[in-house]
Amino acid sequence: MPVQLFTATDSHTIRFRQLQRGTSDRVRNKRVNERTGEEVPPDEIVKGLDAGDAYVILEPRELEDIAPGRSRELEITGFVDLADVEPVFFDRTYYLGPKGEQYEKVYAVLEKALERAGKAGIATFVMRNREYLVTVKAESGILTLHTLHWADEIRDPRAEIDDLPGRVRVADRELKTAEQLIDALSMEWDPEDFHDTYHEKVQDLVEAKKKGESVEKAEQPAEATNVIDLMDALRASVDRAKSKKARPSRGKGGTAERSAAGHRSRARTEASLASLTKSQLYDLAAEAGVQGRSAMKREELLEALSHAGARAKAS
Repeated sequence: MPVQLFTATDSHTIRFRQLQRGTSDRVRNKRVNERTGEEVPPDEIVKGLDAGDAYVILEPRELEDIAPGRSRELEITGFVDLADVEPVFFDRTYYLGPKGEQYEKVYAVLEKALERAGKAGIATFVMRNREYLVTVKAESGILTLHTLHWADEIRDPRAEIDDLPGRVRVADRELKTAEQLIDALSMEWDPEDFHDTYHEKVQDLVEAKKKGESVEKAEQPAEATNVIDLMDALRASVDRAKSKKARPSRGKGGTAERSAAGHRSRARTEASLASLTKSQLYDLAAEAGVQGRSAMKREELLEALSHAGARAKAS
């Protein structure tokens, strides 16, 4: 079944140019010999692996000779249960589409069969001179391909983290209270409820700079506090979580209509705006669509949010 491969995700990475301060002159990186300080042309650069007392030199043509050719087919080795592939193995996601109308039926058959079986196909293929371990899954009516990490690329957490707890005895009441906290904060998963606030702030900063406006520095996050009494901390967290459960908003017929975004917004507005940090006020201003928020001081954010709240109640 011929298929086409499509990138499934975009990155929020903002790409800046390097410029010399006070000018619009680009600053470029050069390949320079560390010993002589002279620039080296590309055709004089070879690959080298540090072997301890010397380098093993590899010529570009030697690497090209052993490089695998691009795969013309993706042969599925076998099928595994979806739950058996641990999340740590997943890397990048691609969409698979049939390469032509004549292949739509076999594409649909494979997609529906994988969905019914709850299985994922495991395969290997070569792309850009690199071999990949991949899984083919059925998701929302289409086939997806996920590149996987090889087993020897997964780090052992107990070798990486020195202070992982060993056999710790947990009291039943502590565990039960922790479970109550999880239950109190349970919500429906909706990725649209979450957004990259730093990316938005960078964009606001760029817009403010274009207009010649100044932007205040973000406040430092609050320092973490040491937990003295676990039960007291858990109970306090449960109480806060329960109080943050948004009160039902009465719509037509008294029906309670609540969204995850509404939960957060109403929970935050229960506390006095004056008790929030500037960073928290900025986040609320972003949700409320307050214009010019990036250049506002803390007091101006408070005033703008108060007016926004008044308008919302009036409507």
